[in-house]
Amino acid sequence: MNDKSHTNRLINEKSPYLLQHAHNPVDWYPWGAEAFEKAKRENKPVFVSIGYSTCHWCHVMERESFEDPEIAALLNERFVSIKVDREERPDIDSIYMNVCQIMTGQGGWPLNVFLTPDQVPFYAGTYFPKNSRYGLPGMKDIVLQLYDVYLNDPEKITKTGERLHKALEPAPSTSGESLTLVAIDAAVKQFKSMFDEQYGGFGAAPKFPTPHNLMFLLRYYQFSKDEKALQMVQKTLDGLRRGGIYDHIGYGFSRYSTDELYLVPHFEKMLYDNAMLLMAYTEAYQVTKDEQYKNTAEQIITYVLRDMRHPEGGFYSAEDADSEGIEGKFYVWDYEDVLDLLGEELGDLYCAVFDITPEGNFEGASIPNLIREPIESFAAHNDLDADEVKRDLEEARQKLFTAREERIHPHKDDKILTAWNGLMIAGLAKAGRVFDHKEAIGAAEQAIQFIERELMVNGRVMVRYRDGEVKQEGFIDDYAYLTWSYIELYETTLNIAYLEQAKKLASEMTRLFWDDEHGGFYFYGIDNEALLIRSKEYYDGALPSGNSVAALQLLRLSRLTGDFQLEEKVEELFRTSGADVTHYPMGHTYMLMAYLTTAMKMKEAVVFAKPYLDDPFLNYLQKEFLPEVTYLAGTDSSKLKNAAPFTEGYRVLDKQTYYICENFVCHAPVTDIEEAIRQLRTDR
Repeated sequence: MNDKSHTNRLINEKSPYLLQHAHNPVDWYPWGAEAFEKAKRENKPVFVSIGYSTCHWCHVMERESFEDPEIAALLNERFVSIKVDREERPDIDSIYMNVCQIMTGQGGWPLNVFLTPDQVPFYAGTYFPKNSRYGLPGMKDIVLQLYDVYLNDPEKITKTGERLHKALEPAPSTSGESLTLVAIDAAVKQFKSMFDEQYGGFGAAPKFPTPHNLMFLLRYYQFSKDEKALQMVQKTLDGLRRGGIYDHIGYGFSRYSTDELYLVPHFEKMLYDNAMLLMAYTEAYQVTKDEQYKNTAEQIITYVLRDMRHPEGGFYSAEDADSEGIEGKFYVWDYEDVLDLLGEELGDLYCAVFDITPEGNFEGASIPNLIREPIESFAAHNDLDADEVKRDLEEARQKLFTAREERIHPHKDDKILTAWNGLMIAGLAKAGRVFDHKEAIGAAEQAIQFIERELMVNGRVMVRYRDGEVKQEGFIDDYAYLTWSYIELYETTLNIAYLEQAKKLASEMTRLFWDDEHGGFYFYGIDNEALLIRSKEYYDGALPSGNSVAALQLLRLSRLTGDFQLEEKVEELFRTSGADVTHYPMGHTYMLMAYLTTAMKMKEAVVFAKPYLDDPFLNYLQKEFLPEVTYLAGTDSSKLKNAAPFTEGYRVLDKQTYYICENFVCHAPVTDIEEAIRQLRTDR
């Protein structure tokens, strides 16, 4: 525990991560001019430690080093030390994570970087123990050695910094060749070669869900009818849902699995993972009509609205893996405790189904899971009625959930991030329209109202809200993800104000981030703090990149509004990202989703009806998996024409009227739903 007799400058911050370090004996500064001016004035190197509040190894390093008086004294005497919350400052994190990967070949958090007072890096790494061990350099040795080199061999520091700075500089952009279907096929081939036929997922442990990869494969299946693509998605979603990575008691997914089975997760839960998985399960349901995918999506909604929602509408960021200093303690079960809580008969059933055993499957305790077999299979093998078993197991789950609520909960990072909220709003809006889930739609609308009220300052989107404070001008991810959310909200509610707001955001995104000379969106805007470099990111990590999300959402927006200039931006994005995507297609699936959408022969539908919200063709458009189709709806064109001028001349026939267009070349209007569907599905 922190000694509260120590208090540093982080006490004045709102970031949960920075506040966790406010009572360290290290004299931490937040990132800013004060710290770097002190470093210049005193000719000291700068130590920057980057992490986030639910990061397990960040907690470990804090206990071992940053709460240690010896390490604190060394840092305070020789360095200016800065703490950064990567979720509030992804711009800083991105630059110095690249440094770490260049220097060490790997990355992760905590991320620890040593800089000159001019912010030029000369050494980087991730977790360091206090003392050197097992081949890992220790914090004590690193601090002493780097300070000695900084004082006595400044030329070495300068040369290292120059080399790293040069390596960080973006390669000169070239218009290059645009994307082709070759990159699509190459990505699918990579997925097939890495697919785990036994458990689902791709590659070896640790296994991350990476839902945008599954969303790409669903679109590829739609395009090619390649059954293997669909099978890989289903096997992976089934494996995730049955594994311990899924919280079978309280719902929601953990961040990743430490093993190939999806049994033992890293127990932290992130808002963004659950947002993207909500979309993936919803789309998988649209394609397959498998009720299990619907159930999983609805359970994610239950978890998020119950545990991750601010009373006024925004969504919190994450829940920690640790409670009482032990990873997973909140989530695991002792066999005898389950029997005591449920009674012998119900307890025996629950333990048999969910792999709760006296010896346990995780450090002597048990993580509930269905890896051995699903509930239906268990019932069949034991001559039991599956519906009755499910009712009994739901009764058991509710009792276990109530008991678990009495435990000490993991720390919750309750800051509200615009980008991640954009993803969750998009997911809730999509799931809400597919499943007629009114509560999800209402929550999405309440959340966007929160963003508009609290996180837009004089028209500028901001990054973070917490405890009444708004901080940091937004980055490309904030704008791209938020544009996505507005488009999903429009397609769910048909409220034209959402489409107007998406147009406005797209215009601002272009003004703030677009590279007029070479194309592509920079990570930070013209009004953000200027850092060591100004980079563009196309690679999809745990989340799709801002550029790739912008590409698909601008494409959709161009078709919704008839603004061809937006589509020209998308074509430029295909060209500027082309070399990167072609080099490693599997790492750029969201950009490939955008390109694949264009290859599907995009179509536009316009629905006129009274009342249009109940129109059966509109219901079809909202429920089916039609990623290549955009749609507008109203009683007539009077309320649509400002947002979508191409509809102005569209006339309404005697009753409901449907226009089906391809590249804005329209068939004659029809009034019959079957004919409208036939036109929509022609050439699919």
